[in-house]
Amino acid sequence: MSWGTELWDQFDSLDKHTQWGIDFLERYAKFVKERIEIEQNYAKQLRNLVKKYCPKRSSKDEEPRFTSCIAFFNILNELNDYAGQREVVAEEMAHRVYGELMRYAHDLKTERKMHLQEGRKAQQYLDMCWKQMDNSKKKFERECREAEKAQQSYERLDNDTNATKADVEKAKQQLNLRTHMADENKNEYAAQLQNFNGEQHKHFYVVIPQIYKQLQEMDERRTIKLSECYRGFADSERKVIPIISKCLEGMILAAKSVDERRDSQMVVDSFKSGFEPPGDFPFEDYSQHIYRTISDGTISASKQESGKMDAKTTVGKAKGKLWLFGKKPKPQSPPLTPTSLFTSSTPNGSQFLTFSIEPVHYCMNEIKTGKPRIPSFRSLKRGWSVKMGPALEDFSHLPPEQRRKKLQQRIDELNRELQKESDQKEALNKMKDVYEKNPQMGDPGSLQPKLAETMNNIDRLRMEIHKNEAWLSEVEGKTGGRGDRRHSSDINHLVTQGRESPEGSYTDDANQEVRGPPQQHSHHNEFDDEFEDDDPLPAIGHCKAIYPFDGHNEGTLAMKEGEVLYIIEEDKGDGWTRARRQNGEEGYVPTSYIDVTLEKNSKGS
Repeated sequence: MSWGTELWDQFDSLDKHTQWGIDFLERYAKFVKERIEIEQNYAKQLRNLVKKYCPKRSSKDEEPRFTSCIAFFNILNELNDYAGQREVVAEEMAHRVYGELMRYAHDLKTERKMHLQEGRKAQQYLDMCWKQMDNSKKKFERECREAEKAQQSYERLDNDTNATKADVEKAKQQLNLRTHMADENKNEYAAQLQNFNGEQHKHFYVVIPQIYKQLQEMDERRTIKLSECYRGFADSERKVIPIISKCLEGMILAAKSVDERRDSQMVVDSFKSGFEPPGDFPFEDYSQHIYRTISDGTISASKQESGKMDAKTTVGKAKGKLWLFGKKPKPQSPPLTPTSLFTSSTPNGSQFLTFSIEPVHYCMNEIKTGKPRIPSFRSLKRGWSVKMGPALEDFSHLPPEQRRKKLQQRIDELNRELQKESDQKEALNKMKDVYEKNPQMGDPGSLQPKLAETMNNIDRLRMEIHKNEAWLSEVEGKTGGRGDRRHSSDINHLVTQGRESPEGSYTDDANQEVRGPPQQHSHHNEFDDEFEDDDPLPAIGHCKAIYPFDGHNEGTLAMKEGEVLYIIEEDKGDGWTRARRQNGEEGYVPTSYIDVTLEKNSKGS
């Protein structure tokens, strides 16, 4: 099947068909372009969606901790990767399909134009041959008619007796001329006819089939290119299916990683205050006034009630020992809040929460009304935050459990920083040794400022660690002793440690409270023992400062280079030595900054 033999006379139809093929190709290219735009917009919207719901991590405290949150953020990451794959699909389609189609459409238009021009030229040449043949034919026909007229004129004059011989001779010459011209036109017509027939045969059997064949091949290549683009269109999507499947599997794994028990435990760890729940309210016996009135009125009643009063006196004595408000609370005292929260100071400056019980008449009124006002820990925490103000360095504004966790986190961070500084110091020392052995590599003195800075950082970090460990030991001591204090409080019916007036009435106004002597606590930590000794420690040696030390941190002792100090406590492995000046000022100095000389009889003490 060939267009050249089957469609030899359908040049205009083939022209329209090839134009339709190119239009269809461009239409499909437009479809691919719109699909690319959809993919790009889809990917962009997905990325905007992920960006909208991703957390803005401004601090470590806001990082997601719950497994449900972490799973959601993992899903967002997978969705972001999925959006990236949609962009890959769009890029693949744009490069492999749309770009190829546009280039091929341009080449196709050029080729089609060339083939159609060749066909038109062949047709024009054939038409020209036909015109030449037709002209020679008409000329031959005209010359033949003229020759016939000349012959008729000659015959008429030859038969006419009246015609002169000259007229006959002239007619004869005219006949011969016309006959000769008719023969020449006849030969020319025959040659033109033969030429036209040859060109026509060549046109319809050689030229046109060749041109149509080229058009057919061009149209078939267009169809093949469309097929390849269809396949490439699908392959662009199929290539990313494995990665998209991994993204979806990641989302499923993120969903499976949600652990409700772990989230519940995180809630406990995040909000656990470490406080004990409020204890039972003690029973306040107001019938003592009734029994006293009866005993004052009649002697017999006092004898009858003596047994009861003895029992009640025993209870009253016990209550007199346990109650903080005394044996005779005043009934005219105004009712106050059932529970108040205030801070009590320890010798080392830290603060903790204590609870206070309202007067007896308030308890009885509340029991009668049947509406106990037990405060929630939310209100306690709110009151604590109001009284404490902004966050403190030792986290004393937090509940004990949260304070312990914060201190432990800070100690871990400081230890990591200390390890980095120690590694840097070791590297600088090694570099210094290399410079000393090979002076051409560098000046050892150029490393001295960096070494001094690193040592200052190490000393500062050690001081910070020491200080935070002291606070941590304080918190752990409180936490450990809270059980014993709680047991004692239960036995004594919640003897309060709060604000109390001399007559036993309770006030909630911080400006009107009468404070008693501060309650002494038995949990002194190491840090307090080191800095609160009344008697000065004896000197066990002396030292000389090799480097100057500013001593800005609390508990440290500033010194100048070459200064001589007394040693009152050796380095315990933390890099600090306790020293004293001649004027009695004491503090810690870095062991690496001094040259220590201990007395022989004092070493190891």
